[in-house]
Amino acid sequence: MTDAQKTKYKSYQEELEKLKTELSSPDAFNDPKISQKNRRLAELEEITSCFSEIEESEKQIKDAEEIINSKDSDLIDMAREEKAVLEDKLTDLNTKLRILLVPKDPNDSKNAIIEIRAGAGGDEASLFASELMRMYLRWCENNQLKAELISSTPSESGGIKDSSIEVKGVDAYGKLKFEAGVHRVQRIPVTESAGRIHTSTATVAIMPEAEETDIEIKPSDLRIDVFRSSGNGGQSVNTTDSAVRITYLPTGLVVTCQDEKSQIKNKDKAMKVLRSRLLQIKLDQEQSELSSKRKELIGSGDRSEKIRTYNFPQDRVTDHRIGYSRSNIQGFMDGDVDDLFAKLKEAEIELIENE
Repeated sequence: MTDAQKTKYKSYQEELEKLKTELSSPDAFNDPKISQKNRRLAELEEITSCFSEIEESEKQIKDAEEIINSKDSDLIDMAREEKAVLEDKLTDLNTKLRILLVPKDPNDSKNAIIEIRAGAGGDEASLFASELMRMYLRWCENNQLKAELISSTPSESGGIKDSSIEVKGVDAYGKLKFEAGVHRVQRIPVTESAGRIHTSTATVAIMPEAEETDIEIKPSDLRIDVFRSSGNGGQSVNTTDSAVRITYLPTGLVVTCQDEKSQIKNKDKAMKVLRSRLLQIKLDQEQSELSSKRKELIGSGDRSEKIRTYNFPQDRVTDHRIGYSRSNIQGFMDGDVDDLFAKLKEAEIELIENE
C-alpha cells in the first residue's frame, strides 16, 4: 500500500472502533439515526476488510519474491505460480477498494420506491409498463432484494396504467436509481394486423424510501380521505372504505393506495410513498449543483429523459446515456440486466473521480 492508503486505512479503522463503541452503548437503540449508523458500520467493516486483504496479499507477494530470488530451485516454480495468483487477486482487491472509497450518495443504502407509468402508445404502452414491472420484480428476486407491490392500476388491455413497488435490501436505491426516465419500446403490437412497428413509452421514477427522520410531515399538513376501493384485491376490498387518499396540503401532492384490504395498511403504504416523493423533491433541488453529466446519468423526478430503447425487431436494448447496446432482449425483460447496471455504476464512478 502507498503511504496515502495506509493513512486512509488507519482513519477508517479509528472511525470503525468509535462507531462500534457508540453502538454498544445501552442508549444506542434510542438513537433516531441508529439505522444509518448500522449501515455505516457495515460499510466500514467492508472497507477495512478490503484494506486488510490488500496488506496481507502484498506481504505474501513479497514472501514469494524472496523465494524466487533465493537459490532453492525446488520452490522457485511454485513461488512464481503463487505470485501470479496473488497479483491477480491484488488487482481485483484494488479495483474493489476503488469502488468502496468513491464518495457515496448517502441515499444509496436506502430502500427504494419504483413508480412505473404507461406513457404514449395506448394499450401497447400499458402492456410495456407491465413488462417493465415484471422485469424489475424478476431482477429483485435474482438479487436477494425483497419487492412488494404498493399499488397498481390495471388497464383494459391486460397491462397496467401505473404501479408502485417498494424494494428492500442492501443498497436498493443505489442499484436502481439509474432507471429513472423514459423507456421506449419499438415492436409490432399483437393487435397490429398490418405488421407495422409501433413506438410506445413508459416512464419510471426511482425514489429513495424516506425514513421518518428524513422528512418532517406535520399532521396539520395532511388531508386524509377514505373511500371504497374500485380495483381487485379480494372478497372484501370493494365492500369497505379501505382505500386511502392522502393530500399534502402545502403542495397539493396526492397519493392513493387501495390494494390492501386494511385501511391501516393502505395508509401506511401511502405515507411511505408521500415521504419518498417529498424527499425526491428535496434531492432534485440539491442535485442542481451536480455536473450536467451526472444529472443526466441519475435522471430526475420529472420523468422527461429518454434513457433507453427496447428494439424488439432488432433484438437490441440501447442505453442512450452511456451508448451501451446488447442483444437478447427477452433475457433482459426477464431480469437479466446486471451487465447494464454494472456499466452504469462504473460510469458514475468515473464521473465522480473526474469532478
